[in-house]
Formats: sequence, C-alpha cells, structure tokens
Amino acid sequence: MNEQKLVGKQFFKHILNNILILSGILLFFGITMFLLVQNITYNSVDMELYETSELVEKLKSKIEIKEKLPNLDVNIKSFELSSIIDNPKIIFIIRDEDGNVLNSEYFGSSYEEYISEVQFSEKKLDKVYQLTIDNEFYYRAININISENGEDDLFVQLLINVDTERYLVSNYFDIIIHAVILGIVIVIIASVLMARRTMIPIMNMLQKQNEFVSNVSHELRTPLTIIQAKQELLLQDPNAKIVDKIEDISLTLNETKRLGKLIKDLLMLSRADNKQIKLQKEEVDIDEFISNFVKPYQELIEMEDKKLVLNLNYKKVAMIDTNKIYQVMVILLDNAMKYTEKGDTIEIATSQKDNKCIIEIKDTGIGISDESVNRVFERFYREDKARNRETGGTGLGLSIADMIISAHSGTIRASHNGDDGTIFTIKLPR
Repeated sequence: MNEQKLVGKQFFKHILNNILILSGILLFFGITMFLLVQNITYNSVDMELYETSELVEKLKSKIEIKEKLPNLDVNIKSFELSSIIDNPKIIFIIRDEDGNVLNSEYFGSSYEEYISEVQFSEKKLDKVYQLTIDNEFYYRAININISENGEDDLFVQLLINVDTERYLVSNYFDIIIHAVILGIVIVIIASVLMARRTMIPIMNMLQKQNEFVSNVSHELRTPLTIIQAKQELLLQDPNAKIVDKIEDISLTLNETKRLGKLIKDLLMLSRADNKQIKLQKEEVDIDEFISNFVKPYQELIEMEDKKLVLNLNYKKVAMIDTNKIYQVMVILLDNAMKYTEKGDTIEIATSQKDNKCIIEIKDTGIGISDESVNRVFERFYREDKARNRETGGTGLGLSIADMIISAHSGTIRASHNGDDGTIFTIKLPR
C-alpha cells in the first residue's frame, strides 16, 4: 500500500512538473511572439514619426518670431510645417508652454473640440508614446520643442492614428491567448499520457523487485527449513552415532551447498546490475574450446542413453572470457540434460553469420512453451517449478547466462526445435 501511494505521488509530481515546464515554455514563446508582432506592427509608424520630428527640428532655424503676435506666428509656423510634412497620415498640433493649442483654426471648427481632447505633456519630448482619445481612438505621438533661445516655449505635437494597427495587435493577442490555452490543455493531456508511459517501467521494475524478493525469500526459506528440521532431529538424539544419522547430515550438507550456490549466483547478478562484471578476454579457437568442454560430459550423457552430437564449423577465433563462456556452456548443457529423456539427442553447433560467431545448443527433449520462450531468461522463472526444485535449479542459471553474454556484447535467445525440443542460440562478436 505504501509503495502504491509512493508511486501515485510520483505520478502526480511528474505530471505537475511536465505541465509547469511545458506551460512555462508556451507562455514564454507566446509573450515573445506577441511583443515581436507588436513591435513590428508599430515600428513603421514610429519610424515615420521620428523622421518627421527630425525635419521639424531642422525647421527651427528657419522660423523667426521677433514679435509676440501669436496668431501671425502660428500661421507662419503652420504654413512652414505644412510645407515639409507631406505625409497625410500625420497630424501636427502647435502648443504653447501651457499646452494650449495655437493652430486650432488650421483644423477647422468641426475638429476644435476633438483636438482639445488630445493629451499633452511637455515632459514627453523626442520620444514616441501612445495616447487615447475618448477611449476609442488610438494614436502614436511625439513632442518636439521648436522654440529658439530667449523665446517662450513652443511645442509641436505629431500624431498618427493607429486604430488599424491596434486592431491587428489586439486580434493577434486574442489568437495567442487561445493558442496558449489550447496548448496548455494539450500539455495537460500529453503530460498525463507521458507520465503513464514513464511510470510503466517503474511499475514493472517495482513488480519485478517484489517478485525477486518473494522468490529469494522462498528459495532461502526452503533449505533453511530443512536444515533447521534436521539439526533439531540431531539434537533430540545426542548420543547417536554419525553413521546412524548419515542421511540427515548428508541432506543438511546438500541444502547448505544449494544455499551457497544461490547466494553466489545472486552476488554475480548483483554485480552485473551494478556493471561490476570484469571480463578477461583472449583469442580462443571456438571449435577447439567446445570440443574440450564437452569431454567430461560425453560419458555422462552416454550413461543416460542419450546422444551428443558436435557440428563445429566456425573454424575461427573469437575474443571471449573463457571462464565466463565455460560457465554459460555448463548452464545450457546442464539444462539440456535435465529436460531430455532416454534416446534424445543433444547437439552443439557452431557457425558464422553476419560476421558473428554463432553457437547453438539443440535438444530433442520435452520442449518449451510459447510463454517460456519469452520469459525463460527472467530471474527465478520456472516453467515447471516442482520439477526444477527436484533437480536443484533456482531459476537463475539462464539469467546468469544472459548476463554473461550481454557483457560480451552478444545475444542469447531461446526457440523451438521443431515440434519437440529447444534451441538456445548465442551470437558473439568476433
């Protein structure tokens, strides 16, 4: 239950992290794109205002106001400004130091009230800013001080209507908002799917870990129970002679050896998991290696009325750790001997394919189920648990073989040998 809660917390934490990170990225790109589009949209308008303001600055030296005749001066300036501002989109307003409009007659009586609503601040000079009239019309504006030394301050306010540009920017903002919201929804869905997919191997690993602990506990409990029971029997008869209790002592020793082998196998698999398996490779004639390997087994196989066939055609050397590969061959041949009966054949063949060394251990024994073909290399997996326990197997042999072959950068797989029997195929690099 605690493990399920832990996995559940990890699952939701993973989803939340994905949502926050991906949503943050979406928001960043959305804001960046909006600011970029806004800048591009208003850039041409701002450039027109800056260019026109430069022309107005140059005009200062051409306009002379020697007397305080506001109307005449303003008319002169209006005429001068009209002559240089040939852009019909630009509106110019001349203001005094108090911000009053001096050229209102230039616009006509119908626009006087409209022009009077235009905001002005003498603090905003030589820099483009945005202003709004009646919360309905939008302008980009720039203010220039055109007064000469010794004269009262006189300002020109240049404006360009940007209702169209603002409409485009506003629409783009709405598009980005909807796109970001849609993106976040997609991110949430994708995060859930990704988290589930990510958690699958974790759940599988957790399940395998639980199975591993359960299997190890079971494998240790059985021999320990036997040893304890036999030792207790011995203690009940302290005066008995060894010869009278030889069977109990022998069984205790056998179970002790089985425990020792199990622990040794587990240590080897643990080292493999931590990538601590070190290989001492050397060039070895594979065919000669296998010929020498089977000699001790030849007589034993014949005593069981079985047949051993060698079909060695590799005829080359390969870089292997002889001790480790010897261990693999012992596991596979021992496996073949266990699951064959009188009259069956065990064949060991070597060949070359795709520039790799191929070693096959074939038998005509009881065979293997379709499920076991895919699971036979799992730790503690047994197709027939009762029979394996009788023969002393722990279900770790093929896992060790797979680990050793993988350390050699090779592969090992199981397959059916026709209707009966099994084939174990090893592929090793040269």
